[in-house]
Order: sequence, then structure tokens, then C-alpha cells
Amino acid sequence: MTHTFHFRGEYFAYDSESGALHQLDEAAFSLVRAYQENCCVRPVNPAVYAPELDAVEIEHLCVEIEKLIAADELFSEGENISTDQLYPDGIFLKAMCLNICHTCDLRCRYCFASEGTYGDDTGSMMSFETGKKAVDFLIASSGNRKNLDIDFFGGEPLLNWSVVKQLTEYCNQQSIIHDKNIRLTITTNATNLSEDKIEYLNRHFKNVVLSLDGRQEVNDKMRLNARGEGSYADVAPKIKEFVLRRGELEYYLRGTFTKHNLDFTADALHLAEFGKNISLEPVTSTLDSDYRITSPDLPRIEREYERLVACLNDMEKNGHDVNFFHFSLDLEGGPCLFKRLKGCGAGLEYCAVAPSGDIYPCHQLVGEEEYVLGSVHDQNLVLNSSIQNQFQKFLLSDQEPCNNCWARYHCGGGCAADILHANNSLRGVNEISCALLKKRLECALWLAVQRKARSVMNY
Repeated sequence: MTHTFHFRGEYFAYDSESGALHQLDEAAFSLVRAYQENCCVRPVNPAVYAPELDAVEIEHLCVEIEKLIAADELFSEGENISTDQLYPDGIFLKAMCLNICHTCDLRCRYCFASEGTYGDDTGSMMSFETGKKAVDFLIASSGNRKNLDIDFFGGEPLLNWSVVKQLTEYCNQQSIIHDKNIRLTITTNATNLSEDKIEYLNRHFKNVVLSLDGRQEVNDKMRLNARGEGSYADVAPKIKEFVLRRGELEYYLRGTFTKHNLDFTADALHLAEFGKNISLEPVTSTLDSDYRITSPDLPRIEREYERLVACLNDMEKNGHDVNFFHFSLDLEGGPCLFKRLKGCGAGLEYCAVAPSGDIYPCHQLVGEEEYVLGSVHDQNLVLNSSIQNQFQKFLLSDQEPCNNCWARYHCGGGCAADILHANNSLRGVNEISCALLKKRLECALWLAVQRKARSVMNY
């Protein structure tokens, strides 16, 4: 499938099956679209689509387009891949979110987890014994997978720091015993970061995700402490210190934008003042929230993504590299078809464990009792297959309307929890999320072309 688009005065055709990205002039762009509308064969009168060219130039252009079609670099057809082909040895767990605690010292207005409690008014803390059983379950359910991922999540996981350390040591021990590479991530609001915690995280954690929404006035509108005050003044210095000491190790500064800051380029650039690895996510919210993103917001958000990618490109040209998560795209050394087809694997390759030991398909469904798959405390634990079957379709991005979408290899069929909460069903897609993803992907494709042009000039 080929997606044609113009971006900042430039013209492109992206063949999603082959991964080929073609930069075109206006005449070629018009003619490629004419082929696309004519079942990918030469239109009867191609000169109509490029009147500025003479007959010889038109013929040359058509021949070049047809060479690309013959080489499967334009209008190429996708393969029909079955679940059995993707998982010839069966489906095994590869990742787990450990909800270390269901309490938090912030009261973020948009928190999908009910201010970190997931509706758990007791402020539950995961015990070491429960965490051990969760790690054991992941290892036992991982088959021959070598690399496993565990994200320490909450709530605010640093509030249960002693168990974080105990489970970290346990993961290190079990990695050796079972010949696994268990990669640890922690997601934190940074309120409880200290020198000793930073040092420990830098020694043991592959990735650390720190939450900050950008400019102080934006952050403090949504990310409040227990006294109802903005959190920026407390956490910003700690995040700066962490990034300084993190060095070249992996981290991300993650923010959220809402209807209240659709000028979020300024927030991304503010995050870039702290560190180079940044991400801004559109808020997920209930239908009655005042900060909810709605369809009328889409044109403005799309323009803002264009503004952001242009700013980041200018920064790169001036030697200041910023790695914005959604604009990172490898067109030449990216994953193979099988990996690109796979979704997040919620409920099958990935799960979340609550402090109680209950297992859910993903961290965004924790607390929704109808989706409990089992408990790590169960004897002879077998996950609830009737619930797992509901998530089976998210292993492949081949359901409608994804099957005919040019962006399907970059979203894996969408986020199951996002679709569920948008539609009250696991069917369909979240149209707003789809539109935003496609726009980010166009930005990423344009930025990839700019980067390649610079690399050629500097060669």
C-alpha cells in the first residue's frame, strides 16, 4: 500500500509494504496519484496530470514509475501472514508491568489510574513475595525467549523503594539461573528521587521514564501534589540532576498534552532543555473532562506536529540532536515484516500485575475486574483463555479497518485499552488516535528525508 502526501512544500510517496520512501517533484506526485487511482496502471492520458511536461518527459516519468512498481517499491501488495506463521513455537510472555504500589504523592488531574490508586482506596503496596511470584510467572511463561522486560510502575513506584530494590536483586539472580536477560524499566514522577536512588537506578535499570509536562504553567495545571499545588518546582531540579548523572544511559522525559496546551511545541522544547530523549503523548480522558481532545482539535494538533518537527530539524542542523520518540523512524535498518506486523501483545505477550497479585492484560486495564486473567497466587496458574481470546486480534494488525491502512505496520492495530475506553468495545479503532498517529508518521518520514540529505552532504 502506498501513501502519497505533501509536507512543507515537498511531495512524497511512501510504500508501507516495502518501506520505500520516494521524494517527488510536483509532476511526479500528480502522476503517481493518477496511477494509484487507476488501479496502479498507466492512465489513458498521463499528460493531463503533468501538463508542464512535454511528451518525452511524460514517457520518461511513466517508465520510471513503472520500474518502481515492478520492483515492488510502489503500490506493493502485502502478504497474508497468519498467527501460526508469526508464532510458530506458540505465544509466550515477553514483558510485564509490575504495579509496585497503588498510591501516589501527586494528584494528576488526567491520571488514567485515578490519581495512582486504580480505585484502590487502601493504597496497596506490592509485597516482595507477590513480586517474586510475578517474576517467576514471567520466566516460566516465556518459553525460549531470551530477552524479557519488566516495568516497575504505579502509582509512584519509588514509594515502595525497598521492594523495588529487592525485586531488582531477585531479577538479577533469576536471570543467571534461567539464562534470561531481564531488562528493567521504572516510570517515576521524580518526587522521591535522591542521590542514592539515582545511583542505584543507573547501575541496574536499562531505562528510566520521568514524567514532566513541559513549561511550569502547563505542568502545574495538571500535575498537582497532595496539597493541590503545582509539582514543577519540586521535581524539575531532580529531573535535571538525574539526566546529568544518567549520561548516555537510556531514559525518557515523558509529558502529556491536553486541550489546554495545544501549542505543545513549546513544551517539547522545554523538555529538550533537560535532556535529549523526550516524548509528548496526547491525553486519554473521560468524555466529560474539560481537557479532553476532540475531533475539532485535530487540525490544530496536526499543524503543531508540523511545527514541532520543523523546530527539531532546525535544532539538528545546528548540532543539537533531540530524540522525540514519535519521530524516530529507521527506514533502512528497521524490523522485519513479522516484527512490524505484531501488536503490543496485551494479555498474551504482555501483562500487568497489581499489588494483590491479580493479573491483567495491560497496565491501563488494572482495576477493571472483568479483565482479571488470574492471580500469581493461584495454584497451577493458567490464565483465563476466554479473556485472552478477546485480545487475540491485537497480535496482528490485519483486522478492519487496519488491514487497508498504510500506517498499520507502525501501530500494531492500535492500543487495546485505548480502543476499549473510546468505544466501550474492543472492536474498531479510536479515530482520533489513528489520525494523530498518521500525522506523526508523516512528520517522521519527512524528518528521515532531511536527515538522510544531511548525511549525504556530510559524507
